[in-house]
Amino acid sequence: MKYPYFQLALLSATLLAGSPPSWAGQVPGKASTSDTPVSHQDRVYAAEQFSNTVSVIDPVDNKLLGVINLGDPQPGNLSPLYKGEVLVHGMGFSPDHRTLAIVSIGTNSVSFIDTATNTVKHKTYLGRAPHEAFYTPDGKEIWVTVRGEDYVAVIDALTFDEKTRIKVPAGPGMQIFSPDGKYGYICSSFNPETVVVSVADHKIVDHVEQASPFCPNIAASPDGKQVWFTLKDVGKVQVFEAKPPFSIIKTIETGPITNHVNIVQNANGTFAYVTVGGLNQIKVFRTDSFEQVATIPVGNLPHGIWPSGDGSRIYVGLENADALTAIDTLTNKVVATIPVGQAPQAIAYVPGAVPEGSGMDNLKPLGLAGQATYLKLKAVGKAEDQAPTTITLFNQGLTQVLQAAVTGLNAKQPYTLALAEKADGSGNLEALASFMTNPAGSAIVNTIGPIRQIVQNDVPAQRRYLVVVTGKPDQLGAVVQVQAQ
Repeated sequence: MKYPYFQLALLSATLLAGSPPSWAGQVPGKASTSDTPVSHQDRVYAAEQFSNTVSVIDPVDNKLLGVINLGDPQPGNLSPLYKGEVLVHGMGFSPDHRTLAIVSIGTNSVSFIDTATNTVKHKTYLGRAPHEAFYTPDGKEIWVTVRGEDYVAVIDALTFDEKTRIKVPAGPGMQIFSPDGKYGYICSSFNPETVVVSVADHKIVDHVEQASPFCPNIAASPDGKQVWFTLKDVGKVQVFEAKPPFSIIKTIETGPITNHVNIVQNANGTFAYVTVGGLNQIKVFRTDSFEQVATIPVGNLPHGIWPSGDGSRIYVGLENADALTAIDTLTNKVVATIPVGQAPQAIAYVPGAVPEGSGMDNLKPLGLAGQATYLKLKAVGKAEDQAPTTITLFNQGLTQVLQAAVTGLNAKQPYTLALAEKADGSGNLEALASFMTNPAGSAIVNTIGPIRQIVQNDVPAQRRYLVVVTGKPDQLGAVVQVQAQ
């Protein structure tokens, strides 16, 4: 990375003062850790939910090198003899940067992948619907939030065996650790409560109240002072002290479908980057004043986010665009968009993941995992919205998984995604999926079927149009959103 003259002057002055540069140390490491410049030995990884793949990117060229196949698309993964993974979702990596821990929600597993060879070296099966996995800073344990139950599974990093469980409020969403390895912070997706756990003895030492029950993601600042977590259902981010008394410092309104948060240190300071899926934006906040300093438009439904080893870039998974976006953190501008597999969830940037060689072993081409159809819905009677409801039809062969990021509706109300006979929503309606909006008036809606063949049919009499209707399927009301043409 090349720095402008004023940054080089600042660097020289800081070094002469005998302290590390202000932009040294990126998550999950300490602020005192030296930055790692972007190189061809680094890798960016994306865990992809509907293609059951992990995409592997070289950050120097922002180029997709290939994917690691962990499973098959539907209907192959419906077989009772199926051995692959389903709903590849969560991701963590070891402190030595040699192992990925990939969580598959549907098959209750953690796949441990060798970063040098792109091969699975072990699988550990856990309880219902694990969500995220991360190594303790000393590399001795992997903690996995088992969101479908009420505990964190603690896995021995040498044997990959589950050695104990930490009882927590039901629905643990994600865990992250203080940079010094003293505390683990575990938020909940079902209860309005984050717990702080002593890593040494696995005991809960404190509780932090969440403003809502649904926290999917949490991040600790490299300086060991703050913990940030997202609240997807109400569109907020909260910040609390990383050390006793663990008090809430700030609550920030961010927007519908607030997904992930991560921390970046660079020459301009320390910043929290938040993915706001319902607005298709990244919002950037200073960690000292909490001032919002940037809004970055990106593609459909930004989800996971992770900085490079030197904080010069941050990478964002676009869940409804099957892409990864690279952002320059000094300018807060998008510098690259890279095609990846279907519905990227967790993202990880791993410096020095490939110590030598090309790192191309055992990678497969994107293939079917790169095929999808993208649609939008707009409010009835309005021009196309700035942040419309986005719909992606992920190709699964003869059928598609439909995922809609629905926004702009009334809070906590029943709606139905349906097929309409006419483009304006008139005529007969056929219900596809019913859903309830969250307090921010948004929702993630899924269904499956040969939907692309219907909504893009070349025969006008057979074509149908996606719409959102008030009410449940047995009592449909007014059409409120229609397919944008």
